[in-house]
Amino acid sequence: MTLLTYQVFKTVAEQGSFRKAADILGLTPSAISHAISAMENELGFSVLNRSKSGVTLTNYGEHLLPYVNAVLNSDESLRQAIAEFNGLKKGKVKVGCFSSVCTSWLPDIMHSFNEEYPDISIEVFEGTYDDVVYWIKNGVVDLGFLSVSSAGDIPIKPLYKDPLLCILPKDAKPILTEDGSITIEEIRKYPFVTQRESTDADIQNFLKENNINIQSRYHVVDDLSTISMVANGFGMCIMPELGMRHIPYDVKCYKIVPEAYRIVGIAAINPEFMAPAVRTMYNHVLNKYGTM
Repeated sequence: MTLLTYQVFKTVAEQGSFRKAADILGLTPSAISHAISAMENELGFSVLNRSKSGVTLTNYGEHLLPYVNAVLNSDESLRQAIAEFNGLKKGKVKVGCFSSVCTSWLPDIMHSFNEEYPDISIEVFEGTYDDVVYWIKNGVVDLGFLSVSSAGDIPIKPLYKDPLLCILPKDAKPILTEDGSITIEEIRKYPFVTQRESTDADIQNFLKENNINIQSRYHVVDDLSTISMVANGFGMCIMPELGMRHIPYDVKCYKIVPEAYRIVGIAAINPEFMAPAVRTMYNHVLNKYGTM
């Protein structure tokens, strides 16, 4: 099998369509179909389920995809290393991130990085903590922003201590401490709007550590939806400070006592063995945001 075959398989798996993969790769749908069929004949098993609604990975295909990603990433690393030997900074870096980093940090990172390294392109994948962990482990992305508590066994370099805030509707009148903070006991008095655990694992940890048992009727996914529910009087929420930047809703934000926070970091499977462009991006992030 050739690298083109691997790229065809990866693209079809990502797009769920021969036609879409053909458009991206500049090939005909029949060429895509032929490449996959030849691959399956050589392997001795099917990697795709075909139906009128599109294509999906078979169980064998799901297990094979991380290895294909690894091969393609190694080829990209080789190309970048050769470019570096020739005194050039070229290549592509695929970055995974969760919502608040995507909105608060990434635009600034991409602008400053592109100014210094215009020949290195950046591809961004936004998702939940669980998404980013999966993408890093399966070679979909080269680097990923995660909280330290969500990284699991993935090596992560801490960057930033992000305070957790209590978010209340604008007409709420909580009892506050002398410095304007809110206590755990005061938090217990309010109904909650919560996000799914894979989305806000650090907040779930905060609730468990402080024995805050909540019964919420609202289980949303993204930060804006959560704040919108709070702004409209359906309860309160706990939100990292990064997530409150550029929020268009009129709500009140309070620091929590005792102090609560998450640690945000940059994660990669093999920090010691990165492609040149990836290492350049990694060091750029550390230099720009490494406050810890």
